[in-house]
Amino acid sequence: MDIQIVGTVEYIDIGTGTWAIVTDTDEQYEIWQPSPEEILQEGLKVSVTAKIRDDVMSIATIGDVIEIEDFQIL
Repeated sequence: MDIQIVGTVEYIDIGTGTWAIVTDTDEQYEIWQPSPEEILQEGLKVSVTAKIRDDVMSIATIGDVIEIEDFQIL
C-alpha cells in the first residue's frame, strides 16, 4: 500500500547513520537504500509517495522503513 508523506529530509546520526523524512508532527520514516539520491539533501522539504517496507529490518529503528516511489520538492 502506498502512503503520502510531506516532511523534511534529515540525516539522523544514530548507529551508522540513516536518512529520514520527518513530518511536521515529528513522525520519522527511514528511507530504505537511500534512493533516489536527489532527495538526500539535509533540510529539503518534500512530498513523497512511498511504500512501507515491513520486510526490511533496520539498525536505526527510528520509524517505519519506506521505499520512495515518487517525490516532489516543495
